[in-house]
Amino acid sequence: MVGRIFDIQRFCTHDGPGIRTTVFFKGCNLRCAWCHNPESQSSEKQILFHMEKCTGCGRCISPSFDAESFICFNGAKELCGKDYTADEVLGEILKDKMFYDNSNGGVTFSGGECMLQIDFLAEILRLCKENGIRTAVDTAGNVPFEYFERILEYTDLFLYDIKCFDSDKHKLYTGAGNELILENLKRLLTRTQGVWIRIPIIPTVNDTIKEMKSIKSFLSSCKSPERIELLPYHTFGESKYATINRTARTFSTPDQSKIELLKAVFDE
Repeated sequence: MVGRIFDIQRFCTHDGPGIRTTVFFKGCNLRCAWCHNPESQSSEKQILFHMEKCTGCGRCISPSFDAESFICFNGAKELCGKDYTADEVLGEILKDKMFYDNSNGGVTFSGGECMLQIDFLAEILRLCKENGIRTAVDTAGNVPFEYFERILEYTDLFLYDIKCFDSDKHKLYTGAGNELILENLKRLLTRTQGVWIRIPIIPTVNDTIKEMKSIKSFLSSCKSPERIELLPYHTFGESKYATINRTARTFSTPDQSKIELLKAVFDE
């Protein structure tokens, strides 16, 4: 069994507790207007083109060009998406097991939407647990609930996105409504408290006290999550769109005073 991965990042500190390795799965069934990993959205392998690095050598337009094996010495073109076996991914994860053990860290599976490759995800989660590695799954929750049931026993923590509470607005900015997402979250919280709610704060989209109160009201009808995090929009991903011949939709970065005001809603 193989899974399609587009990046494996070591020594991460923002995708769960402690020092972590984050494994990014390729493919997503949402199209968030603020997505900072646009190369993750397609499940197909892609060639990323960094125009500023191109010297016009012509090697990549020769008749013998093979995207799978081609290496651009200038770094102008790179293949995004590689197929791994579960054992190969586990081998990468185990390289830093000492750091996980010393920091209460582990591995986080992200994307894209890692749960779209549920068979592969379940297999690698099982292998991680057999090797004593703490696991986290970063998800938008737009999948059948049976997928959660398949991985519950192998997952220590779910990082669960709530992007907008209003379903029409959610559909406008992500391409899908949120009824399934919210229902899955309510059901998940009855099965585990190992859930961190993560709310991306996007100016002009959901950066209002009204929006936060709506989310808080919904969460009050559920069993309590372990943590609620507000994640300010950042511009780090905007430059990636040009590499796949797309134009980024831009938003401003919320200032810290706005973030503190929104956080206060959940502290009341």
